[in-house]
Amino acid sequence: MKIKLPNHKIKENASVKKKKNKKGEKNVLSEKSKFAIVEAYKSARTNIMFSLSASDKKAFAITSYSKGDGKSTVAANLAISFSKMGKKVILIDCDLRRPNIHNILKLDNHAGFSDMIGHMVTFDDVVNHDVLPCLDVLTAGTIPPNPSELICSPVVARLIERLNREYDYIIFDTPPVGVVSDTLLLKDYIAGYLLVIRERKTTHGDIEKLLGSIQVADAKALGFVRVGVTYEGKRGKRGYYYYYQYY
Repeated sequence: MKIKLPNHKIKENASVKKKKNKKGEKNVLSEKSKFAIVEAYKSARTNIMFSLSASDKKAFAITSYSKGDGKSTVAANLAISFSKMGKKVILIDCDLRRPNIHNILKLDNHAGFSDMIGHMVTFDDVVNHDVLPCLDVLTAGTIPPNPSELICSPVVARLIERLNREYDYIIFDTPPVGVVSDTLLLKDYIAGYLLVIRERKTTHGDIEKLLGSIQVADAKALGFVRVGVTYEGKRGKRGYYYYYQYY
């Protein structure tokens, strides 16, 4: 099934605008978001929940084939949507080469996931509690010289064991599969991967390679989120949509 998610924008004050990165403002769910957007993410959330129900794991990862596809924005919005159910949710930025969750949610990234795995800080030192009600966030932290080795660390296994006890849902924002293989190192800890593809950017060949990498790793694809789709609305106005497709 496919679900439309219209684009929306968040008003920013002057100080926030100065901090905006080159990509422009992020489309993050808020109380000011349009009803259609909120409902569409709820529908995507429901489909993911059905996929997770077939697994004994409560964690899933979001990835794409290449950088700039919008996976981090999708990850943030899904984490927000899941937290709206009153369930305890944690979003973890595991894209240690190109972290972006802290920019999207406007959080400090001085220390985070990489620093904790490197034994420089503890989880309790760096987790951002209640970014929204029921939503905690662990940013990527310091960009390390050895991301793959960190993700393979036994510390990650112990962390996820703890998170499984404390949270209802665990969401990982992971690197693009077509850039590095770090994402697939999490496969044993998660129920599967949600794949983000961008209109007019992600090719059919990219999708084949993305699915092929996941299949070779003996992992599962939970579904697709297609972003960057334009349409001609009423009175010829152009809009911007997301689509979710159950896989």
